[in-house]
Amino acid sequence: MHELALARGVLAAVLAHAEGRPVRRIDLTVGALRQVVPDSLAFNFGVIARGTPCQGALLEQHLEPARLRCGCGETWELRELSFRCPACGGSEASVIGGAELLVESIEVEEEGERCTARG
Repeated sequence: MHELALARGVLAAVLAHAEGRPVRRIDLTVGALRQVVPDSLAFNFGVIARGTPCQGALLEQHLEPARLRCGCGETWELRELSFRCPACGGSEASVIGGAELLVESIEVEEEGERCTARG
């Protein structure tokens, strides 16, 4: 059920930037390490957005793959549940991508015309 908490956070961020204007589209970057079920996030967002300027807004989710970097300098995309470096076999990898949950942009209506706010 953590998608509900994430949806609440997204809604709060979008409402703060929309300043009461109707929101038509939200572009969201979701890192693979967030373990988000996209359909569940979209459903929960739709439910909690009812009665707000975000009601009916399209929630466009873009998945960011998990990327790691080893102390040896090798970087790679995590494709299986192994954090060992493919170059040296080391296990001291740091996450350099895939943990994000970012509202990249919102599209709002302003006095009958559309404009886009990027964040």
